[in-house]
Amino acid sequence: MWHMHPAVAGLIGAFLALVVVTFVLLIRRGLARRRLLEAQGRVEASEELRISMDLLHSGAMLVGPHDEILHVNEPGIVLNLARGSRVGFAALLEKIREVRASGNLYRGPIRREMHPGAEALELAARVAPMGDDLVLVIADDESTQRRVEAVRRDFVANISHELKTPIGALSVLAEAVEAASDDPDAVQRFAGRLQHESSRLAQLVNQIIDLSRLQSEDPMLSREIVDVHEVVTEAVSRSRARAEKRGVSLIVARTAHTYVIGDRWQLADAVSNLVQNAINYSHEQARVTLSILQVTAEGDRFVDIKVSDNGIGISAEEQERIFERFYRVDYGRSRDAGGTGLGLSIVRHIALAHGGSIRVWSRLGQGSTFTLRLPAYLGPDPLDTALAEEEFAL
Repeated sequence: MWHMHPAVAGLIGAFLALVVVTFVLLIRRGLARRRLLEAQGRVEASEELRISMDLLHSGAMLVGPHDEILHVNEPGIVLNLARGSRVGFAALLEKIREVRASGNLYRGPIRREMHPGAEALELAARVAPMGDDLVLVIADDESTQRRVEAVRRDFVANISHELKTPIGALSVLAEAVEAASDDPDAVQRFAGRLQHESSRLAQLVNQIIDLSRLQSEDPMLSREIVDVHEVVTEAVSRSRARAEKRGVSLIVARTAHTYVIGDRWQLADAVSNLVQNAINYSHEQARVTLSILQVTAEGDRFVDIKVSDNGIGISAEEQERIFERFYRVDYGRSRDAGGTGLGLSIVRHIALAHGGSIRVWSRLGQGSTFTLRLPAYLGPDPLDTALAEEEFAL
């Protein structure tokens, strides 16, 4: 019987062991390569998902298996879907965990309670499982949409009412003129009322057109360097006749020339609306003061246009609503003065169009101060530039 030499058997055994080890290593390497390719595919898919999320107008957030935030787009940040690396609020986190556990898509409302006294935020949400325990959240602010719809309905209702009143008055006055055709004094009196109501109707229509334009994507008709002192002078000139009629003094504090970038006539409209509002709500012999200040806030320079009166004042509750369309502090007083309830809303939209703001301070019986704040022009003084050009021409 033939016997294998021990040394040869050892070599064969070692060779077989090497083959087995090599085979196992190849299998493991293949599995590792497969896992790597799968991981790369997931990373690529995840990157594509991130890009897609960033293109959405809705809030979007990708949540990992341990409730960590993998990605959130800008609208999602605005909606507070995420707070740092955590889910933004408890109700959303609970829904994410439910979807991860069940594997079922959720489509419906998610309510986020705000601080006491503030309206809760209601989101229209879609929460979807994405595999590997990932969860995708897509959300829209339904409360904002409802508010917009409510404002739109109120606006239509208010326009209908505001137009109906002067049109009805014109119709009644026209009938009165016809009936009093043989009474010259009555005809003259009714004709004066007709002129007043037609002027008020024209003012209302013009302000509705102005407000519509200010709410467009490009509300400013022109952009130029504007001398704020000239804007104030123009506004005072427009309001002088009304002030004299009511016995109100207009006082302009002397200031140096300051400049902003914007639409000269829109800014004059804004200041004029503030002045006329102050006149309407002031007693006879009252004073309305205009001043221009250069201020610095949070490292930025601004121009403040202040319109102050010592009139009847505005309550704290009404101060929150005075910039709404058609809102009047004293409905009867405003209508008697020819007000439409759109003036302060127009001021607010002009301020926003110029990157500025409008604020009010007021106390009942003491008066009010409205501050129109606009970003200051930081370039060379236009007066110095004009003088230099004249000298060069000479």
